[in-house]
Amino acid sequence: MARLQQEDAATRTALAAAWARLPESLRTPTQYLGRHYAGCGATIGAMPKCDFACVGCYLGEDANRAKPRSLEQIKAQLRHLREWLGPAGNVQLTDGEVSLRRESDVIELIRYAREIGLVPMLMTHGETFRRRSGLLERLMVEGGLTEISLHIDTTQRGRRDRFALARTEAELDPLRVEFADLIRRARKTTGRRLEAASTVTVTQENLAGVPGIVRCLLSQADAFKMVSFQPLAEVGRTDPDLRGVPPDALWERIAEGAGDRAIRRGEGSLGHPACSRFVQGFAVRHPQPGRPRLFPLYRRDQPGEIHALTELFDRAGGMSFRLDDRWQALRRAGWMLTNHGAFALARLLPQAWKLWRRAGTLRGNYFCIVSHHFMSAAETATPEGRERLDVCAFKVSINGKLESMCAVNALGLREEFYRDEQPVATAGA
Repeated sequence: MARLQQEDAATRTALAAAWARLPESLRTPTQYLGRHYAGCGATIGAMPKCDFACVGCYLGEDANRAKPRSLEQIKAQLRHLREWLGPAGNVQLTDGEVSLRRESDVIELIRYAREIGLVPMLMTHGETFRRRSGLLERLMVEGGLTEISLHIDTTQRGRRDRFALARTEAELDPLRVEFADLIRRARKTTGRRLEAASTVTVTQENLAGVPGIVRCLLSQADAFKMVSFQPLAEVGRTDPDLRGVPPDALWERIAEGAGDRAIRRGEGSLGHPACSRFVQGFAVRHPQPGRPRLFPLYRRDQPGEIHALTELFDRAGGMSFRLDDRWQALRRAGWMLTNHGAFALARLLPQAWKLWRRAGTLRGNYFCIVSHHFMSAAETATPEGRERLDVCAFKVSINGKLESMCAVNALGLREEFYRDEQPVATAGA
C-alpha cells in the first residue's frame, strides 16, 4: 500500500498546484481542474506531417515540410509534462498525424509515456488503421495503447473511398459505425482494454449535423466513450470562408441530439468555462427505437448530488485505474474501500440509485460530451483571452517551457518550433 499512498500524495500535490492557479471566481463546485485533473498535455514535433488536407486544419503551411523530432526529444517533452500533471496525467500524442511515423517509434512513445506514469491518447484521423490491418492491435499489445481519439467530420479532406464525397455529417455515420466495429474487434482480438473518443471540428456549415453525430455515437457508446466538439478557431491554414460557432449555439444542438434540453444542468468545466465544458452521463436507449439519450451523472440543481460530488473530489480526486493491470486495480479498489467504503455506501450508492431511476434501466454505458473552444490571435489579446491563457489547462512542452495550446496555435509558437534547427528525421511507415 505504500506505493498507492505515495501516488496519492503526488496526485494531491499536482492538484493543489492547479487549484492555486485558479482565480476564486472559477473555483466552482463542478470545476474539475485542481479537483480531479491537473490539466492535459500534448506533444509537438512527433510527426508534423499529415496525409490529409483538412479545411479546418490548425497547422501552418510548413507543417508537411517539418521533420519529426527524435524519440529522445519527444520523451523529454513527456517527462516535462509528467512533472506538471502528476501520476496518471492525460497526454495527447499528437501534432500532424502520428500514425504515419515509423511503427516501432509509435510503440516506443506509447510504452514510454505509460512507464513514466502518463496515460497517452493517440490522436488520429484513423485512416491509417483502415489501410494497415492489425496496426491498432499491435499498438495495443506491444505499446500498451489504451486510449485513442478518431477525428471524423466533413471538414476533412484525404479519405480515398466513398466517404471522401461526404458533404453532410449524416453521410459519415456509416464510417463512425465502422470505426466502432474496429474498436470492438481490436478489444476482442487482443483481450485488452481500449477506450475511444471522437473529435469533431464544428463550423457554421456542419452545425446542423451535430444532433445526428451525438445520436450516432450514443448508439455506439459501448465502443466510444466520448465525443469532443471543437468549434473552428481562425488559426493555422483554416479556410478563410469557414466560421466557428458560439458555445451556446453548439450546446443547443448537442442537447437536441442527447434528448435532454436541460442537459447543461450536468455541466462541468476544466479551467476557464469559455475554454471547455462537458457533461458526463449514462447513455441508454430511449423506448422509441433509434433514439438514444444521455442522462447526466449529476445535476447542478440538485444540492445533494453536488455535495456528493464535492466530497468525492475531497476524498478521491485524481484517483485513476487507467494505468493499472488487473492485480494493481484490485489492490487500488481494496485501498479505496478501506478508506472510503462508508462514504460510497452512504453517499454514492443513493446517488447511483437516483440516476438509475431517471434512466429507467441499468443497461447503458458511460459517455462524455465535451466542447473545447480554442482562440484566435485576436481573442488572446482581449482581457478574457489573457485570463484564459493564464489558467490554461491544455499545454505543450516547447523548449522546456509549458505553453498554452492556444498560444501554440494562434501566436506562432508552432511555426517557431518547426523552424528551429533541432529535428532529427525518424519518419517512415
